[in-house]
Amino acid sequence: MLYNWQQAHWPNFEYEAARFEAHFGHLSEMVGKSHGLWQGLAATQREDSIIELLVQEALKTSAIESEMISKPDLISSIRRNLGYPTPSIVIKDQAAQGIADLMVMSRKSFADSLTETMLFDWHRMLMRGNLRINIGQWRSHAEPMQVVSGAIGREQVHFEAPPSAQVPGEMKAFLAWFNASAADGSSPINNPIIRSAIAHLYFESIHPFEDGNGRIGRVIAEKALSQHFGRPVLMSLSTVIEADRKAYYSALQAAQSKSEVNDWIAYFGSVILAAQRDFGQTLAFSLKKAHFFAKNRSLMNERQQKVIARMLEHGENGFEGGMSARKYMAITKVSKPTATRDLQDLLEKNLLLSGGVGRGTNYQVNLESF
Repeated sequence: MLYNWQQAHWPNFEYEAARFEAHFGHLSEMVGKSHGLWQGLAATQREDSIIELLVQEALKTSAIESEMISKPDLISSIRRNLGYPTPSIVIKDQAAQGIADLMVMSRKSFADSLTETMLFDWHRMLMRGNLRINIGQWRSHAEPMQVVSGAIGREQVHFEAPPSAQVPGEMKAFLAWFNASAADGSSPINNPIIRSAIAHLYFESIHPFEDGNGRIGRVIAEKALSQHFGRPVLMSLSTVIEADRKAYYSALQAAQSKSEVNDWIAYFGSVILAAQRDFGQTLAFSLKKAHFFAKNRSLMNERQQKVIARMLEHGENGFEGGMSARKYMAITKVSKPTATRDLQDLLEKNLLLSGGVGRGTNYQVNLESF
């Protein structure tokens, strides 16, 4: 089988632009709505939403590659990079610090042209502390760069990238294409869904680094979207991809076997739309929380506020299993009678909704109370 980079049309990807006009319209509508919701938040809430988004993206983009990083170190690193007040602690997880640097720096430079130097800098950030590979340079090993699965001796090759000797030339062409296809470039692609999808596929097909290609490729996809809208996008592509990695790898593998990429753009477009929809829902929930506390804070004592805030950290789906007297006691360190009185008080004020009976009684926040 010939891979896309071995075919005559490479790297001229074929697609039907008209097929994705509705996707673009839908995305533009959601982006505008999300930005409006974000602006409606208080400054501290906007700060929290950006931190939460970057943390989520960093955790999920690492999880796609089956890598685990320290969430506390990640949060501290992101806060420091953004210039927000941060507790003075020693960050031990270099991988967490590296991905945090990448998440923040790539957003700050979203409008800049994509260059070899920028990609090398990103790779150094991402691979911080990694002594197994050559960092901040294109791969140069003689053996084939393959994407494989299966046990040793029974591996299945899903894709083989261009030989290392071709990488510098391929990346020079990729960078020229990416910058030319921007809105102010010489050959603009005006639909950001198409440009983002092709940018990711094109980069992943070259696979220019020894490691970290997937994570950097997703950053490039978000850069393409951000450049179109003139501000860093408020979405996490990796969260949607990680939820169904099998579908992502299947779509990518299929796209890497041909020059016609309509199906790939349709798949990646669905990821973009889902990611934007998810973040829009998160912002709407944040606005609900803000309104809830603005109206009801004076009705709650400090213990009740602490518990309600903890419950709302779990998002729209609610506190898993609901709040109970036992959980309330664990969070606030009070006696069972006090926990029961506090919960009953919140229920009577219509700030909680009750479910279950007897020992199975549990509570969820009544966000419609405002």
